[in-house]
Amino acid sequence: MAATACLNYGAPASLNLQQKQQSPRARNDWLIDTTMMGKRNMMMMGVRGRYNKANKRVGMVRCSGIGIGDFIGGDLVKPDLGRWLSDVEEHKALAIYTPHEGGYEGRYLNRLRYQGYYFLDLTARGLGDPETTLTKVHPVCPAHVGKQPIARWYFPPEVDYRLAALPPDAKGLVVWIIEAKVLSKSELQFLALLPTLRPKVRVIAECGNWRKVVWKPLKEIAGLTANEGA
Repeated sequence: MAATACLNYGAPASLNLQQKQQSPRARNDWLIDTTMMGKRNMMMMGVRGRYNKANKRVGMVRCSGIGIGDFIGGDLVKPDLGRWLSDVEEHKALAIYTPHEGGYEGRYLNRLRYQGYYFLDLTARGLGDPETTLTKVHPVCPAHVGKQPIARWYFPPEVDYRLAALPPDAKGLVVWIIEAKVLSKSELQFLALLPTLRPKVRVIAECGNWRKVVWKPLKEIAGLTANEGA
């Protein structure tokens, strides 16, 4: 009795009165309501789970047309490497389209290297004017960061400089340009005509992406084929 009195000491009189007046029936009703709410929550969780599973089944995508490349690896099975070499020698400037994940074009690059070609790798975003950068002495302004004076440095032609440095047994120079999709039509036309100006040069321009490695003559992409026919 003393312990009970100590626990109730200091509590509001109204709270003690409500506890005394609460009947067993009210406590049972509260337990029933709590149990019903728990069951309803469990049912809703089950419905949501079935709904999510149904969505997963409906959104499932199955690929058809499975070939040998799906088991061995698409980057290892390249039956078109022979046609690739012949097209490079025939057209001398190609527009290539590679998968987005990258890596496949390395097989084609290595095959040209095995033939004795040397490479000049450039990006179209920092190329500037292709004609000036590749075939003429061109100025370059280094970043001054707002502190140093604005300077201008002159560099030799990128293509001519590397052609002069090729070993005697080299078959030629391949100018491989990535992100060539940002180049204008006139810039692509110059790249397509570059092997005519420099016979030992071959041009490979990555002009976009596709599900597999495909290529076309760069003159066709730049719109020079119709002009030649006319």
